[in-house]
Amino acid sequence: MAAAYFLSRSASTLAAFLLLSFGSVASQVEDQAEQFFRSGHTNNWAVLVCTSRFWFNYRHVANTLSVYRSVKRLGIPDSHIVLMLADDMACNARNPKPATVFSHKNMELNVYGDDVEVDYRSYEVTVENFLRVLTGRIPPSTPRSKCLLSDDRSNILIYMTGHGGNGFLKFQDSEEITNIELADAFEQMWQKRRYNELLFIIDTCQGASMYERFYSPNIMALASSQVGEDSLSHQPDPAIGVHLMDRYTFYVLEFLEEINPASQTNMNDLFQVCPKSLCVSTPGHRTDLFQRDPKNVLITDFFGSVRKVEITTETVSLQQDSEITESSYKEDQMEEELMEPLKYAEQLPVAQIIHQKPKLKDWHPPGGFILGLWALIIMVFFKTYGIKHMKFIF
Repeated sequence: MAAAYFLSRSASTLAAFLLLSFGSVASQVEDQAEQFFRSGHTNNWAVLVCTSRFWFNYRHVANTLSVYRSVKRLGIPDSHIVLMLADDMACNARNPKPATVFSHKNMELNVYGDDVEVDYRSYEVTVENFLRVLTGRIPPSTPRSKCLLSDDRSNILIYMTGHGGNGFLKFQDSEEITNIELADAFEQMWQKRRYNELLFIIDTCQGASMYERFYSPNIMALASSQVGEDSLSHQPDPAIGVHLMDRYTFYVLEFLEEINPASQTNMNDLFQVCPKSLCVSTPGHRTDLFQRDPKNVLITDFFGSVRKVEITTETVSLQQDSEITESSYKEDQMEEELMEPLKYAEQLPVAQIIHQKPKLKDWHPPGGFILGLWALIIMVFFKTYGIKHMKFIF
């Protein structure tokens, strides 16, 4: 009797322990799911802009291409990146290594790479086109690769680099965008539900002046220098004759190289990557418009890709869809069998063209023949009649 009571008591204790363990596991999974969906976004976009032309601004192109490489490495595809480069340094006649752009003096990493997709280049990089991309006010004929197809669940990274001043950033040394125009463009994006959260990074002189006029919600901004400060270059290369990068972007990218898609590094860590002892200028940031605490914002919320998964307890039947897919596949096969096989168009008879005899050219006197003939006639005339008979000719 006592043994039976002991066994039943042990079984109930074990059951209670298992239920408690299952409850704790379920709670842990729920917490992980809550962390997963906390940012509230389902897709990421990046708009990367270099506004400078000419060879001596090599570093600005390298800045932008380096950020482009980092966001692609962390998972944002080219279809979600709008890349604007005002000049093509890779094909510049002064480039000693054509088709390459380097961001470090050891020349080991070519940030131009083999798969760079530049959406706006050269004189397409204008203030008007930039604002049209942000606000979605583009012609219907514009290719999808040149469009920012974001929505109210999109987190957008906007990176800009070039020459600027107090309240403006120059585009191609011919026009400029002001901080008021940029702030109004972001407000249009918010009103048109084109972003969930926005991270703005600018590397230029007096960069903090560009985010002073922002007033739209959910915007976090970073700049390489305060008002009245210059943003300095880094990595001079005597072989090329120019600097390869700017200091702020160099240290930001050095920080991003340690990030992987599963990293838990937050935005507060990004704020500390370039102190004044390294940047010489004083980097700044603004978070008062941002609703979340930067400590809870992961770096990958803006620099990485998102693959959201929603868990459901309902059973989803895919049998009908698979049958439809299979039947449509069979119909396509039957149509292909009925169609006539495709044939290549007749090619040019290259062999005949190569072996045919060259066409005889019409004979023309050499360029100086006529002039020499006239000179000979004049010499004979003077030798025969002398200069005294010239008055009878003219």
